[in-house]
Amino acid sequence: MSRLGRWLAGACASTVAVGLLITGSALGGRSPQEGAGGGAGTEVPDVAVGAYLHYGSPGVERMRELSNWLGGTELRAGHTYLPGDTWENIEGAPDSLRSWARWRLEKDDRLFVLNVPMQERNEAGVPDGQVAELIRSGARGANDHHFRRLAERLVELGVPDSVIVLGWEMNGFDYTHRCRPDPENWKTYWRRVVAAMRSVEGQRFRFDFAPNRGGDAIAWTSCYPGDDVVDVIGMDSYDQEPGRTFDEQVTQPYGLQQHVDFARAHGKRISYPEWGLFRHGDNPAYVQGMLAWFAEHEPLYHSITDYCPHGVWQCGQNPRSAQVFRESLSVG
Repeated sequence: MSRLGRWLAGACASTVAVGLLITGSALGGRSPQEGAGGGAGTEVPDVAVGAYLHYGSPGVERMRELSNWLGGTELRAGHTYLPGDTWENIEGAPDSLRSWARWRLEKDDRLFVLNVPMQERNEAGVPDGQVAELIRSGARGANDHHFRRLAERLVELGVPDSVIVLGWEMNGFDYTHRCRPDPENWKTYWRRVVAAMRSVEGQRFRFDFAPNRGGDAIAWTSCYPGDDVVDVIGMDSYDQEPGRTFDEQVTQPYGLQQHVDFARAHGKRISYPEWGLFRHGDNPAYVQGMLAWFAEHEPLYHSITDYCPHGVWQCGQNPRSAQVFRESLSVG
């Protein structure tokens, strides 16, 4: 999903959240065993549940509010994004990183998940020819210093164990950090970024390779940079084509099942940095299917994109899906 969409959603989410905190109390609260999607009892302790609620400091406060809406369920995965407009921001300039770092340090078992662009002007509609040149430049090391600075910043803030979702949705058509214009050099570039960040003393980062579900612009397996530079294999999966039903999203080429199988073959944990409703509207069967999938396959973390049209708490247009989500993940 686009960064612009996240920023716009963040700007209006406070108003929506207030209304949903009120209406949410009317949804009722069955026991976890009675909830759809397997219930909280099927959520293994090692799976960190999270949500994208706002890119900046308000997202931290909303983590507490969403937890309250879920009856006290602990949200262990805090998820945000670095802006991809300038290298300064990709180096970790946003002040909101301090708020997220404080949230992470409050409890030892929390995960801080940070999406990191691989190019500036990441949503500027840069044509393929220029993207290929940028990829080759990165592969030669032109951007190493930007990523070392980011790593130093995260270590200074006390979050050297952050999960870095680097160059997410690289198999798509849109982001300037996309892979298709030059897959081989893109993989070399990824490896250089990881080497640069790992060179910083004190770091313990985990790097998450997270394509879109499906074939998209290029098979995401063609962009995989190697087991030595990937710690987690993620997937962003929204309720949209290809895949009219959840079962089709599982079985499609480069879909949810192939993701799990690929990660298992490479000895990696899986994750779902972005998931949520989309083209098929308020679809509780999709939410139930995803939550059951998480319970079965035990990802390191999953993070719903919680603003309209994708969300369940900050989006009043999906009340049936919100009820499934709430009943499934509430502790009481």
